Amino acid sequence: MTTVTPVRPAGTRPAAPRPAGLRPRWLAVGVGAVLVALLAGVSLGPVSLPPGSVAVELLNLLPGVHLDSGLTASEAVIVTELRLPRAVLGLLVGALLALAGGAYQGVFRNPLADPYLLGVAAGAGLAVTVAIVLGANAEGFTGMSLTVPLAAFAGSLGAVALTYLLGAAGGRDRSPATLILAGVAVSAFLSAGQTYLLQRHADTIQPVYSWLLGRLATAGWSDVRLVLPYFLITAVVVLLHRRELDVLSLGDDEATSLGLHPQRSRYLLIAAASLGTAAAVSASGLIGFVGIIVPHTVRMLAGSSYRVVLPLSMLFGGAFLALTDVVARTAAAPQEIPIGVVTALLGGPFFVLVLRTARRVFP
Repeated sequence: MTTVTPVRPAGTRPAAPRPAGLRPRWLAVGVGAVLVALLAGVSLGPVSLPPGSVAVELLNLLPGVHLDSGLTASEAVIVTELRLPRAVLGLLVGALLALAGGAYQGVFRNPLADPYLLGVAAGAGLAVTVAIVLGANAEGFTGMSLTVPLAAFAGSLGAVALTYLLGAAGGRDRSPATLILAGVAVSAFLSAGQTYLLQRHADTIQPVYSWLLGRLATAGWSDVRLVLPYFLITAVVVLLHRRELDVLSLGDDEATSLGLHPQRSRYLLIAAASLGTAAAVSASGLIGFVGIIVPHTVRMLAGSSYRVVLPLSMLFGGAFLALTDVVARTAAAPQEIPIGVVTALLGGPFFVLVLRTARRVFP
């Protein structure tokens, strides 16, 4: 019996393999990392609490659950009103920064794209500073009003647009590093403007100085409630379009032939990622490198498809920042290290690693 081998017509390319989907095993690991980070964030601090008792106290927050945690009334208040809001805020901010970083990397097809390096965080920070100087936030810097995230959103969009236009000035032959160099230049320019405002209005916006280095200090659930809507919008939009990022990685011509509108998809994803970055910056200040560390770690471990990278980056990004906040609170106790300093110490060496391995882990 003769076997007939199909002949591929001349001039055609073999079909690209379909990207692997998200495996349940990795999803379970990501959810487990979030739970571990949440428990650690609530248990550890200047006053350490038994993790088992803390876990029981957290279960008591569920409807219909009434268990004896063994904690005193004051310790229960520390868990539910002080540490839990801070840990949840860390999960939300970390998820937003990692998700935005992964989205920017797919949109610009650049493994070094990051909210911090693209100037997005600097643009949002400058806009927030301007809003406070103009008195837009009448409550000072103790809470995040509606005006502050809106100002940060406008600043982040303006910064990413300026970075993209400056990077595009190199023409079609520009290297992948051109966009990052443009982002560094834009960040330096915007940071200089912010520094000028800080010096001119040092008496009225003194709290911004600590905010510039990143912090997750919160007086309760107010910041969590204000960040949550932006988190939901960003997560829904980006995750619903994660397949389109896989198509965009093939090039605009290939994406158009498959029925995708590349520019429309890019603008939508940039707007969603910038909204998430703006909310994160408004709540926690300038925290760098999360958008590089987490997505690239996911690529190296679980695969390069954005169907995998984006949801896992959201989970591991939240866990990463919540655990980093634990280090910031406990490493030099009773004093607290700015969380932006800790992420910078971790992100610097990782950035060098990305430069060496980007060609292997980025499609």
